[in-house]
Amino acid sequence: MTAETPATVSGSGALKRRDSSIIADLIEPASRVLDLGCGDGELLAWLADNKNVDARGVEISTSKVQRAISRGVSVYQGDIDEGLADYPDQAFDYVILSQTLQETRAPLKVLRELLRVGRKAIVAFPNFAHWRVRLALLTRGRAPKTSLFPHEWYDSPNIHVLSVLDFEELCRTEGFVIEHRHCVSGARRVTLLPNLRAQTAVYLIRR
Repeated sequence: MTAETPATVSGSGALKRRDSSIIADLIEPASRVLDLGCGDGELLAWLADNKNVDARGVEISTSKVQRAISRGVSVYQGDIDEGLADYPDQAFDYVILSQTLQETRAPLKVLRELLRVGRKAIVAFPNFAHWRVRLALLTRGRAPKTSLFPHEWYDSPNIHVLSVLDFEELCRTEGFVIEHRHCVSGARRVTLLPNLRAQTAVYLIRR
């Protein structure tokens, strides 16, 4: 059974992305955090400054790694699809994978590694079952191109597409415990029919 995030979650104003604000609210102060696909390090820098976390990151883009380091964040260049063998079991309190799961070659392997090196994982992804995506496919008969999925099919970074229901079924199959679920559409929280109405989903999971 899934649990919704507490109603008090309102987001952290200094962070531009809504999912980043939700993630920031989920993380306890002074914890050990690894962010996979951390981009330019905005979230990690915010967590270090505002929650005193031990912040580490992995990012494949050289330019983004450089920007993250310029923020004072400890980030190294790496491909998460190649695994996290350098990290021992339970090395972190939280491992973050935000807007990256659908871009990995082996999502299940990545999720298992998240919950090997971290006590808990926070996973955020775009919901491919959102009604606008369904409508675009139904009316145009072509690969959907919406504000949520703006790329052409041939240059999209999304290798795998998934929905809220897909992710929750995988959690049940793998025995992952969903501690919190937060579904949003734009800045609005979605509690009714999230698989149809949510644009983005954020989950806090553990073994």
